[in-house]
Amino acid sequence: MQFDFTRNHFELFGLTPGFALDSAALEQAYRALQSQVHPDKFTHLSQAEQRASMQWSTRVNEAYQVLKAPLTRAQYLLQLQGIDALAEHDTAMPGDFLMQQMEWREGIQTARAAADVTALQTLEAELASTARQLRGGLAQQLDEQHDYAAAAQSVRKLKFMDKLVAEIHDTYEALET
Repeated sequence: MQFDFTRNHFELFGLTPGFALDSAALEQAYRALQSQVHPDKFTHLSQAEQRASMQWSTRVNEAYQVLKAPLTRAQYLLQLQGIDALAEHDTAMPGDFLMQQMEWREGIQTARAAADVTALQTLEAELASTARQLRGGLAQQLDEQHDYAAAAQSVRKLKFMDKLVAEIHDTYEALET
């Protein structure tokens, strides 16, 4: 078994790098690769070969998880350009987004205090709609415009919005108990 660990995730699956991704092609390539490197296929070989298959299987799984999810795929595409979208030193956000995130956060707190599930559902739907728009913008920023600074900012926004959705889900659970 000989594998090249220098290949990036897209190369590993034989896919063209890009935010817009054929999910079926990714799934098919993932299954094909896993069938080649799964450790169960190497139990009769040496320990070194078993370790190598385990490393490859782990690498294939990690790459699949990164490419499968739009947000981590965008982060990875930016990494390939040498950009860490979530770097601690780069937390600047536009003023309008900062105002919007404060409104969302206050809305969650108000809904939680009032045990208002309908308000939480409305906030969740608004966040989902905004996230869809941002992901659509990411496709253009990454694949067409190659505007990596704008894409990094979109990734930061989406990451923050994911945290808000998690807070909403935590609030649902808290209200159920």
